[in-house]
Amino acid sequence: MNRICELLSISYPVIQGGMGNISSSELASAVSNAGGLGTIGAGTMSPDEVEKLILDMKVRTSLPYAVNIPINVTPYFKEMCELVVKHNVKAVSLSAGNPSPYIPYFKEHGIKVICVTASVKHAMKAEHAGADIIVGEGFEAAGINSALELTTLTLIPQLKASVSIPVVAAGGVGDGKGLAAAFVLGAEGVQMGTRLVATKDSPYHSHYLDQILQSSDIGTVVVGRSVGQVRRLLKTPYTTMLEEAENNGVHPNDFAKMTGEDKHIIGAIEGRLEEGFINGGQVSGLIDSLPTVEELLVTMMREAMEALEYQTAQLNSFKQTNK
Repeated sequence: MNRICELLSISYPVIQGGMGNISSSELASAVSNAGGLGTIGAGTMSPDEVEKLILDMKVRTSLPYAVNIPINVTPYFKEMCELVVKHNVKAVSLSAGNPSPYIPYFKEHGIKVICVTASVKHAMKAEHAGADIIVGEGFEAAGINSALELTTLTLIPQLKASVSIPVVAAGGVGDGKGLAAAFVLGAEGVQMGTRLVATKDSPYHSHYLDQILQSSDIGTVVVGRSVGQVRRLLKTPYTTMLEEAENNGVHPNDFAKMTGEDKHIIGAIEGRLEEGFINGGQVSGLIDSLPTVEELLVTMMREAMEALEYQTAQLNSFKQTNK
């Protein structure tokens, strides 16, 4: 059996990425009900706000889900850890910081620990501390990104060769071919964000969904390099303003305010793309439809099997030719 599915008690090896303050129990429960692992992202929300989402998840699904806690982003880290334990959440996803000191706490309570990393060194440290799953996030991914800028294609094989626990590929995956490619690279599952936003179960503004559907291969932009706050966003009037601010030497504190979660909500929830931003990975250029989450996951699994069978046949033909 696939180790990701076995560890998380899910049907498909697909994990939803954390979505910060625009996190939705509606979308997360749709992912869980479809056979993947839905995720509630803590972002910078208060404990009461996150608990409300968790309680709504319990109403919407009886299947496993996760809570993502961005360690250096949330001002309520201790409270978020306690919430995960209080509600007996199946899994916790730790990102944006060093998870090692906190892993034993969750393990003591029987909670599976998923660690999001962008380097081999950090993955090895997380495994040593007791992590159950490593999510290797390539630079193709949406939202806050690592300054290391390793791509999924190069990161996943190196992680696979360096840790013994299961590896999940994040960044650039949005269809069955991407899932098949992740498996070939050594991953045992995938984590997706942008592709799940572009579904019928998505609660986000139509302007956000339209922007993804209309995106081209160069439809995203990386901002924040100059101030050490790297993000990949969909190109909008607001990102043009952010680029201009960087070119004019914006102070890091001012840039942080310009890319705070309130601006994220304005773009993604309210659809005001001149006043707020929307996250989007490079996979946006591949997306041209709005299926339900269930349709998406079923299709991805079928496409992945077809792609692997086809490529196996191609390789076998080379073997026959070279006899």
